[in-house]
Amino acid sequence: MFSRLARLPRARALALCALPVAGLFAAAGFAPLPFAIAQPGTTADVLGKDQGREVITVSGAPVRPTEGQLRMTTILATGPSASIGFSEVADAWFRTDRAVLPKSSVYPTGESDQEIQKHNLGEMKESQDAASLAALDYLKLDPNKVKVNLHLADVGGPSAGLLFSLGIVDKIDGNGKGGDLTGGRTIAGTGTIDPDGTVGAVGGVALKTQAAARDGATVFLVPKGECSQAQSELPKGLRLVPVTALSDAVSSLHSLEQGQESKVPSC
Repeated sequence: MFSRLARLPRARALALCALPVAGLFAAAGFAPLPFAIAQPGTTADVLGKDQGREVITVSGAPVRPTEGQLRMTTILATGPSASIGFSEVADAWFRTDRAVLPKSSVYPTGESDQEIQKHNLGEMKESQDAASLAALDYLKLDPNKVKVNLHLADVGGPSAGLLFSLGIVDKIDGNGKGGDLTGGRTIAGTGTIDPDGTVGAVGGVALKTQAAARDGATVFLVPKGECSQAQSELPKGLRLVPVTALSDAVSSLHSLEQGQESKVPSC
């Protein structure tokens, strides 16, 4: 058995060793850290207007009036040149409406703010092109005859692809494969899309579900592989519907619109 006197030198040594550790934490409070802090961003109805212009316009095919909303979702992250300190990271870490992300996972390294903005807008343009091709392929329409124009300002990246495709399918009245997808509901979601209709993961889905619920959505379409992440902070009253392809999403929304709840998959 150790006596009190025998334990004292070790206790003093531990206390003294703790001093430089505390100093490191204090210094971290002022030093910039390689993180970005994200929060729920804006949403936009792809069936509606943005800055006075229709988000989706179609020529070469009949269009139909739409009901309800299809809202693409975003996250808002601190800028690539923002200086994030320990106190900001610590605060965000314990909040459900914030996420601490490695800056390298949000922004390409070694690029200026302007270069990153250009990169994100380029990804958005590629996503819009893929969304148009996927929707027209699903509807069996010739992309050489049917032209789709997509307009959504101040949003970058590829994660709106799925919602753009769904908006095109909802608007075009052709071949009996489109039609009302919302049933008057506000539907939200996220996911990249390939020209063949494959839906891909995007990240940040737990924050996007919060943005969706805030803006009135009752259904959220999520890439199937991100179900568990979407469930982690799922707002009450928001139903998750997993999807792997555009055809899955359309089928699920048609089933919801027709009241066939049992046919709609869940996470």
